[in-house]
Amino acid sequence: MSRLQHFGWFFGRGFGPQGWGRPDYRWNYAWQRPEIYQQAVRELEQAGFDLLIIEDALSLGSPETLNLRVNTAYGGPKHDPLMLTPYLFAATTHLGVTPTVNAGATPPYLAARQFATLQHLSGNRFGANVVTDVKSARHFGLPELGHDAAYDRAEEWLDVVRRLWHSWGEGAYLADVETGQFADASKLDAFQHRGEYFSLDGPLNAIPFDERSGDPVIVSPGGSGRGLAFAGHQSDVQLALAPLDAASVRAYRQKIHDSAVAHGRLPSDIAVLFVIKPEIVASEEEVDRVVRASEHPADEVLVEVLAAQSSDLETDLTVLDLDRPIGPGVFGQHVSQGTINNLVGRDGDLETDTLRQIATRKARKGRLADGSGFVGTAGQFADFVEGLGESADNDGFIINGDLHPVTVHRMLDQVVPELRRRGILRDSFGGGGLRANLRDF
Repeated sequence: MSRLQHFGWFFGRGFGPQGWGRPDYRWNYAWQRPEIYQQAVRELEQAGFDLLIIEDALSLGSPETLNLRVNTAYGGPKHDPLMLTPYLFAATTHLGVTPTVNAGATPPYLAARQFATLQHLSGNRFGANVVTDVKSARHFGLPELGHDAAYDRAEEWLDVVRRLWHSWGEGAYLADVETGQFADASKLDAFQHRGEYFSLDGPLNAIPFDERSGDPVIVSPGGSGRGLAFAGHQSDVQLALAPLDAASVRAYRQKIHDSAVAHGRLPSDIAVLFVIKPEIVASEEEVDRVVRASEHPADEVLVEVLAAQSSDLETDLTVLDLDRPIGPGVFGQHVSQGTINNLVGRDGDLETDTLRQIATRKARKGRLADGSGFVGTAGQFADFVEGLGESADNDGFIINGDLHPVTVHRMLDQVVPELRRRGILRDSFGGGGLRANLRDF
């Protein structure tokens, strides 16, 4: 029997030129202005989506990859998503908004105060997608850390942020009009934190959250062992990247749940939402046409694929020999294992597969109906979602795409009615904020 699942949207190219390189751009939306995003999030809320996650990259990358980032606006420019967030809250009532925040670049006291402010202003709909990017450290005068050390820093960062949020103890906030006492200073925690990465004092200059809403929701990506451990300890939503077959989904979810239990939490404390980018077409005949057209990609198509991957990997793959393996040592230690796995594919091998083989796999498209890819009709997408809910107890999905009204409609126009008809997608909200929405089912 079908059951409700959670859905979110991953604003995959960040707060930058939406629709660039496609006819969509000629709708003449000004990507620097809030209106395009406000229109799109209204549609997501009407569609019953729980949250929007806004990708971000503080840096335009290394000098060697600058052109890959800006030439086609794939990786930049990007404005600060935290600054966009209030405009999105103003346009919606129930949708949660979770901009990406770099735990190394944003001081914890500043982050705790900004997040508390946005949680109050939004009616408890704020969250943060916490990332551990280290290559941007040079822009802030910070040392570059290794992969695991960056997670250690993020752990300390979040622990301190949470202590600041709770530095107003029970009974500290009074707002007693009769006595005229606003707060009881004796119940504020003026702690001193002297850690490995951060040194600061409390309490936080912001009032606490109400008990029903709880803290802002924490989202995290990451597929490495360290990243999964971080999710089990810290996250409310795991932005999951994995092969989307029942066995892989079950295995990934089990890792998250095991980590949660190891950190004294319940598996149900974390919503594991898998990232997907379906290509929805009108008919089975169109599915066949799209798939066949991708079977033998030309070299220029492979280069386009590699250019896009290069931006995410901060490594220029386009200058490498297509007919040789990439080999070890090409990617910096800061590059996440999940991003590398996404490039190579489930059955690939970085050291033996040629770059041409890897790029060809990325360029080829498969059918949702047989599990070979993500091209399908709305009904086939609903079958896919429903199937993973039944066979793998899946919590839901994050759909990846631009935050452009054309993209949103192209993806969802036929999908939303079909999901709702089957009882998979919510058609109302409880009104308790993002955390409450994630706990509704």
